[in-house]
Amino acid sequence: MFSPEGPSLRELAVQALSSVERGYDLLAPKFDHTPFRTPESVLAAVATALDRIGPYDDGLDLCCGTGAGADVLAEVCRRSVTGVDFSAGMLDVARRQVGAGGARVAWVRADARALPFTSAFDLVVSFGAFGHFLPHELPGLFAQVHSVLRPGGTFAFPVVAPPRATSPAYWMLLGFDAVMRVRNAVWRPPFVMYYRAFRLGEVRAELERAGLRVELAALPEFGRRADGSPRVRMVVARRPD
Repeated sequence: MFSPEGPSLRELAVQALSSVERGYDLLAPKFDHTPFRTPESVLAAVATALDRIGPYDDGLDLCCGTGAGADVLAEVCRRSVTGVDFSAGMLDVARRQVGAGGARVAWVRADARALPFTSAFDLVVSFGAFGHFLPHELPGLFAQVHSVLRPGGTFAFPVVAPPRATSPAYWMLLGFDAVMRVRNAVWRPPFVMYYRAFRLGEVRAELERAGLRVELAALPEFGRRADGSPRVRMVVARRPD
């Protein structure tokens, strides 16, 4: 499915009926051949934006998956890069395929809601992982990010503008979330993956409640919508000095 190298429909069905951790362990070998991986165009745009507001010494890729964000960090971090994920399968793939320049790279298996670091990073990034957190989990997640940032450190991630209600994409995402809610109501363990639960206004408020100062930066590579709003933004949340 998706491509000849991607997972089959049966493999996706098995993944969807597993826990999030087990599902991604199963998907890991073929994950980079699915639309779930962050596109290179987004990774490159974020790297360019971060390079403008750097420099950084030590970077953390939160919920790193197969390590796509580690290469971004290697471009902007002068000393070290760390990827953290709770899927052993995803980390195994990341170890094999990521060559993050001259930066020292470490891979750590841990839950993002209980990070094993303390004020260790100048920069934390995350790509495409927030659908795996329910809204009530965001305060704890952002508190963890605050705790691992050094004073003056930055938490950055891209956010794509939501599709209009008149577009097919809007109804496709709405349908996907509805199917996931039904699945989780009747099947255990739950598989948390909701595309419409991560709303920018609510996220910004939770980041600020966690003690981070939030700015929004348009990523000009993706242009603007008809109303003039950016198609893709980068959230830049800084821990005060």
